[in-house]
Amino acid sequence: MTATCSIIGKITAAIINPALALVFAIGLLVFIFGLVEFMWGLSQESSKREDGKRHMGYGLLGMIVMVSAIAIIKVISNVVGGSLPCW
Repeated sequence: MTATCSIIGKITAAIINPALALVFAIGLLVFIFGLVEFMWGLSQESSKREDGKRHMGYGLLGMIVMVSAIAIIKVISNVVGGSLPCW
């Protein structure tokens, strides 16, 4: 294993993977918050339902973007290095 490969592996393991997981978790929390807000607004005639729908949409969009980012990283690593030993 080369020095560059070990540096890339450490950066990926220490920074990139946790950052992607954190942003995905935030998207999931926003989605759940929107779901609760939507359900709470069902009993009332208020703008809570619309806010809940909007938050669910944003949360879903965030999760889709994070899954897409992970897939793009995997595709690039497979194209560039076949099976990179440091990834």
